[in-house]
Amino acid sequence: MLQSYLFWLLVVSTACWGLERCFPWRRGQSWFRAELGQDFFFLFFNGHAFGVLLAWVLLQLGVLGGNWLDIGWVNNLANRRVLSQYPLMIQFVLFLIGKDFLEWCVHNLLHRVSWLWEVHKIHHSIITMDWLGNFRFHFLEVIVYRTLLWLPILPLGPDPRILLPLAVFVTAYGHLNHANIRWDYGPFRFILNSPRVHLWHHDEVCHFPAGQNFAIVFSLWDTLFGTLYLPVDREDPERLGFRGIERFPEGLPARFWYPFVHWMTK
Repeated sequence: MLQSYLFWLLVVSTACWGLERCFPWRRGQSWFRAELGQDFFFLFFNGHAFGVLLAWVLLQLGVLGGNWLDIGWVNNLANRRVLSQYPLMIQFVLFLIGKDFLEWCVHNLLHRVSWLWEVHKIHHSIITMDWLGNFRFHFLEVIVYRTLLWLPILPLGPDPRILLPLAVFVTAYGHLNHANIRWDYGPFRFILNSPRVHLWHHDEVCHFPAGQNFAIVFSLWDTLFGTLYLPVDREDPERLGFRGIERFPEGLPARFWYPFVHWMTK
């Protein structure tokens, strides 16, 4: 059971729900909010079901294609295993830093490339923020992240034993970033992402051309590249979402089909 990501997803989710009950930031925000059912669906689908489905599909492709990934230059990258010489804790930290920077880059692309933004819009359809928002995203976004991260991460070759702890850590961090908790980690807010920093990422207003605060774990990337926005005179945005959100579909099936329909009609 302790080796199951689904088990830890439930543990982390329950813990974040409890933290919101004990230390609520926006006290007038009700737990029984609109679209709660949708977000529980996204939690299960994106947190478990789609990963299982994607693994099965890739397995079938591998079988049907006769080990289609068995390509010389791909194997050469995979065999480098840059991190394998280090202790597990060092591997964990280095892999987390490298992966997080690449995810910051991909997240940036989701906002800057118009057709990717149509996929990412579902995450920004959140208008009441709590921990459940962490898993509100289109399944195509998972494919985009994994596709763009696969080759850069391949030569790192970390020990498989760090992968589950890393997944649990990143999930917990993402839950906290979306939680209704007033945390900003004080002087470390320019290095570590937090609920207060990430809330401004969901501001309806873009304070830079493509948006702000793209970090997953380390807000250091936003600090370094000039996309960190954390005003000192206000704690939270006036309204969450994006321009034109009133035209975005509200039903779950329509939201799944939205990117495809948009691409076909443009």
